[in-house]
Amino acid sequence: MSRPPLPPFTPETAAQKARLAEDAWNSRDPARVALAYTEDSRWRNRSEFLQGRAAIEAFLTRKWRRELDYRLIKEVWAFADNRIAVRFAYEWHDDSGQWYRSYGNENWEFDEAGLMRRRIASINDLPIAAEERLFHWPLGRRPDDHPGLSALGL
Repeated sequence: MSRPPLPPFTPETAAQKARLAEDAWNSRDPARVALAYTEDSRWRNRSEFLQGRAAIEAFLTRKWRRELDYRLIKEVWAFADNRIAVRFAYEWHDDSGQWYRSYGNENWEFDEAGLMRRRIASINDLPIAAEERLFHWPLGRRPDDHPGLSALGL
């Protein structure tokens, strides 16, 4: 299975890869998202260490049960060869209605077929008031005309 764009990345293909990842995560479909990773993909997400698609899918299922009305924006920070570094922010609320903006960085490494074989994520959560939210598009893919992180000053 191949997941274009493939490494080595250019500015254009790195941005395309980040946007495709953003779109998939905004679907909040764990099975769909997990297909972008190698069968034995290794993750560090905050303090959790995962290996393999099944573990990734289970993790994402738990994540989106807790992080409600999730909306994410990713932006390329740097890239070289088969690696991309992104920064991101997402907004969500818990079951009590408390909103958060979660900020972070991810380091990605891809195999020759364009599947991610390693993901290292560092994330911090900031409680925000509902009035402080910046991501207001309908659930799902971020519209093309919605500002990105830099345009929002994040």
